Amino acid sequence: MVLLASSASLPLHAQVTADSIPAQYRDVATRIIQAATADSSAYDRLARLVDGFGHRLSGSESLERALDWILAAMRRDGLDSAWTEPVMVPHWVRGEESAELISPRRARLPMLGLGLSAGTSRKGVTAPVLVVSSFDELKERAAEVKGKIVLYDVPFTNYGATVRYRGVGALMAEQYGAVAVLVRSVTPYSIRSPHTGSMRSDSLAKIPAAAITVEDAMMLHRMQNRDEAIVVHLTMGARLLPDAPSRNVMGQLTGRESPEEVIVLGGHIDSWDVGQGAMDDGGGMVAAWEAVHLLQRLGLRPRRSIRAVGWTNEENGLRGGRAYRDSRTAEQMAQHVLAMESDGGAFRPAGFSFNGSDAAFEIIRQASHLLEPLEADSISRGGGEADIGPLMERGVPGMGLLTQAERYFWFHHTDGDTIDKLDPADFARCVAVFAVMAYVVADLPEPLPR
Repeated sequence: MVLLASSASLPLHAQVTADSIPAQYRDVATRIIQAATADSSAYDRLARLVDGFGHRLSGSESLERALDWILAAMRRDGLDSAWTEPVMVPHWVRGEESAELISPRRARLPMLGLGLSAGTSRKGVTAPVLVVSSFDELKERAAEVKGKIVLYDVPFTNYGATVRYRGVGALMAEQYGAVAVLVRSVTPYSIRSPHTGSMRSDSLAKIPAAAITVEDAMMLHRMQNRDEAIVVHLTMGARLLPDAPSRNVMGQLTGRESPEEVIVLGGHIDSWDVGQGAMDDGGGMVAAWEAVHLLQRLGLRPRRSIRAVGWTNEENGLRGGRAYRDSRTAEQMAQHVLAMESDGGAFRPAGFSFNGSDAAFEIIRQASHLLEPLEADSISRGGGEADIGPLMERGVPGMGLLTQAERYFWFHHTDGDTIDKLDPADFARCVAVFAVMAYVVADLPEPLPR
């Protein structure tokens, strides 16, 4: 059992232990949940963001205008403080692009260039295609690669395993003489829609790389199996410009007793330049913001500060998460009690993954009982999203919001990432679970043990 010190918000004789947390905080959790789920105001705010500014690629005007709007809205909300912190971000521009099957018949191939990819010349690249199903097959057929466009037709198993081909596929093929790379979109379900995403910034190739649809990758593979000569013409106007100025945006509810101790929660505000970035990750950022705003509206001021953060440049650089960490001293890092993030689609919440000490895990597990009315009380070990990774590297406990995200990778990094994919009631539940967990951890008599 983890023993915590007396809480000033409780009778002086009361002692809070980990297993007493549900009883001590039941009433306030109920109040938070009822307020969060009473209407669709959080969803409406997300809709205003994504409808008003659209996609928000790092380096774009739309991202910076969205940041201006968020900062002004946080100040109108009456949060104790709202501010931005500068971050220099990659500025990759897609440009005009297309892919066309030339042989064995002519057909347009829907495509999206991969983030940070090189472009082609103005006339493009026309070359035979070699289809492979793995890096092992690429190596086995290395003698056939020179002068060809390599297509990785790799079925989706899970994101971590399959996304490797997007991340380093071009570099792997380039070393054998490929002139371009195509990647089967990283998704378990397709309606002939291509999915973009970043190449690994430490593995950039000089050859262009693009994603094509699942259906077309399978078709080209069948053509190869029939010994048909496959030729594709690829044109990409992609270019990487000098780094551009951007910002992390933050709004805070200041703690009543230990304001220097902070619970951070958020999501990334940037997105790809397709769709609206509603699932990935406008929803996560706005849910965190609305959670802090909700506590402020309810007059709930915990012992510690709660800070909502919209990190910039998660998609193609993670500069925002690193800049947040690097701009803080070791002492300030020690005062970060918990970092929470949502970057898995703001669908119906199921609970959290947790990365921290056993003692802290037990506290979080007990606090999760307060989420039982929302059926969001699952707590699992491990996890933590990308933007809070730099904080976790410094020892800050981390939590990732778990959602019922079976359809997330259907729309991930596509034109289909629009607000209609999210449900207003489920989004309100995400706000509720963020607010309850953040408030309880912020109000406990002692910080989470590391």
